[in-house]
Amino acid sequence: MSTQYDHIRSYVIRQTRMSKHQREAFERLYPVYGVGLTEQPTEWSEVFGNDNPVIVEIGFGMGEALIEVAARRPNHNLFGIEVHKPGLGKALGRIEREGISNVRVIREDAVTVFRQMIAPGSLAGIHAFFPDPWPKKRHHKRRLIKPGFPELVTPALQPGGYLYVATDWDNYAEQISAILGNAPNLIRESVEAVGGRPETEFERKGRALDHTIHELCYRAASPRQPD
Repeated sequence: MSTQYDHIRSYVIRQTRMSKHQREAFERLYPVYGVGLTEQPTEWSEVFGNDNPVIVEIGFGMGEALIEVAARRPNHNLFGIEVHKPGLGKALGRIEREGISNVRVIREDAVTVFRQMIAPGSLAGIHAFFPDPWPKKRHHKRRLIKPGFPELVTPALQPGGYLYVATDWDNYAEQISAILGNAPNLIRESVEAVGGRPETEFERKGRALDHTIHELCYRAASPRQPD
């Protein structure tokens, strides 16, 4: 039996000040690179104008990894999910400046996006780099990766697709390892096999605090063939 994902938001919308440039970029460029929430599975070929493999990044922050992965992998499409407007504004401005054409974004709750918009077997990869650790024990229920998470996202992976997570919090890494390691359709993989990832601002902050960086990567198992 599948575990139902307990949909308590893993983020808080903070009234973070947007710079003039971030606000201008968001207002001007979100209609260009932004995608609206739908109740039907997304046709990625219509979103990107091609049939290249799609990687989703959940909570891309200021867009560092999202944009650098897109630049490194021009034959892939990157779909970024983020709720915070300053990060969206900064990322959109950089997308325009650097002429990145294989990125689209959505300002929405990732759980809603996966439940409504992403068709089974339609993704080559899923990234979740340094999701909010919610370090206090009473807040662990707010963590993105908790019981039910594999059942929420892994059906979206094509056979051989991957889920790549990074965190600098030891007990969160233990939780992630236990949850993903026990998912019946996921197989542990090396991060090198999926191309690694760029360093992010959150990672630099973690290293400055002498936190250990934990990277966990899993492949979606291919369906078993009949004997």
